Amino acid sequence: MQTWQIERRKRTRHLIELGGLVVKAGVVDLTGDDRATIFGALLWMANKLQSEDGDHARALWAAKGKRAFEDERKERGEDIHTTSEEMPHDEA
Repeated sequence: MQTWQIERRKRTRHLIELGGLVVKAGVVDLTGDDRATIFGALLWMANKLQSEDGDHARALWAAKGKRAFEDERKERGEDIHTTSEEMPHDEA
C-alpha cells in the first residue's frame, strides 16, 4: 500500500472518530441533525478556546470528557487505571 493511501486511511479514521464523538455526545439528536446548528456550536467553541477564558474552558471540558469516558468504561465493566486529579466542577 502506498504511503499516501495509508495517510488517507488514517485521516479518514480520525474524521470518523471525531464524528462519532458528536453523535456520542447527543449533539446530532439534540439539534435534529441540523448541520448549521452543529457547525455554529463548534465555531462558538473555537471562539471560546481562543478567548482569554480559553485555558479555563479547555480544562473544564477536558475534565468533563474524561469523567464521561471513565463512566462509560465503568458501565462496560472495564478496569480503569487512571491517576486521580483534582478536576474542576463548574461549567464553562
